[in-house]
Amino acid sequence: MPKHENLGPYKKRKIDPPGMKGGMKAADLLDGYFLAYNSARLKEAAQLLVKKVLQPDVTVGVSISGALTPAGLGAGVLIPLVKAGFVDYIISTGANLYHDVHFGIGYDLFESSPFVDDVDLRKRHLIRIYDIVFDQDVLLDSDAYVRRICRQPEFQKEMGTTELHWLMGKYIAETERKLKLKERSLLAACYRADVPIFTPAPGDGTIGMNVAAAALTGSALKLDMNRDIFESAAYVYDAKASGGKSAVLILGGGTPKNYMLQTEPFIQEILYVNERGHDYFIQITDARADTGGLSGATPNEAVTWGKVDPEQLPDSIVCYTDSTIAAPLLAQYMLTRHKPRALKRLYRRRDDVVDRLTKAGAKQAKRIFGVEKRMEGR
Repeated sequence: MPKHENLGPYKKRKIDPPGMKGGMKAADLLDGYFLAYNSARLKEAAQLLVKKVLQPDVTVGVSISGALTPAGLGAGVLIPLVKAGFVDYIISTGANLYHDVHFGIGYDLFESSPFVDDVDLRKRHLIRIYDIVFDQDVLLDSDAYVRRICRQPEFQKEMGTTELHWLMGKYIAETERKLKLKERSLLAACYRADVPIFTPAPGDGTIGMNVAAAALTGSALKLDMNRDIFESAAYVYDAKASGGKSAVLILGGGTPKNYMLQTEPFIQEILYVNERGHDYFIQITDARADTGGLSGATPNEAVTWGKVDPEQLPDSIVCYTDSTIAAPLLAQYMLTRHKPRALKRLYRRRDDVVDRLTKAGAKQAKRIFGVEKRMEGR
């Protein structure tokens, strides 16, 4: 029998899982049977989350793209993580938040099939999201609800998307209470937990369209994207400047992925504030780097942008799989293997953290102006 001495540091554990039995916990399944390929990457991500990312001094940002809330991952996966203190801020597509509204105001979506007659669905006024179907009135009534609350007094000003979503969550939480619904809306859960939610491209979504439409009937609500850029980066800077660490969990790609990662280049390369990059990087994706779908967003490539601390590359994991498969397994693992954390309630501190980053950037103003001076005439 070979003694395997030559394997040295390349050997981790022998692949020799026991035969499966019924009644196993998902966390035990990951630890015992996810031994190679992307199952092993998913296990490593789960273990990294529990061993390092969920430490009290780590600020955890989660980005979500793709139709995750219509698939039930808002209520089923993300709300339990928010309540457990495992998510400190969120960066989402507008679509995920819009579809979250349906659940919070008492509407239902249904499992179906991707192999249906879409012409017939159109005749029946039914909407399809791959293998999910629901009545068109769900959209129309959700639109009316969003426009109505956007005309309320506290919305009549310019604000960032975190304030918009926090106020929306406040109204949805009250609607849930009146309808006796139990924790169906991610927006409402984040309002209760003071978890900020950003949407990088609010015009690319139905909430943004309804904000625009509300202006036709007198709403003064406008969205301040400058505020969002500073605030998203400020949570990262505040975590690091306070002696803690920053972690990102990226579910899918799109604008939320880049917006999550650009926080560090904004601090380092735009404001010239000394920083090194995120400490923990976990990405669930089905995109490929060679076609441009992961441009700037694999850990090694992200190092060149200052997005990831080069010394923390061993704590960077990419798992190539579907978020609707990975997210429930990761959530179950975290909830099983780690006790809840105290809520950071970052939304309550948003003005203070933005002020801290603004002051740090102001100290570098001469350097910024110096770069601009060198560029004159080009």
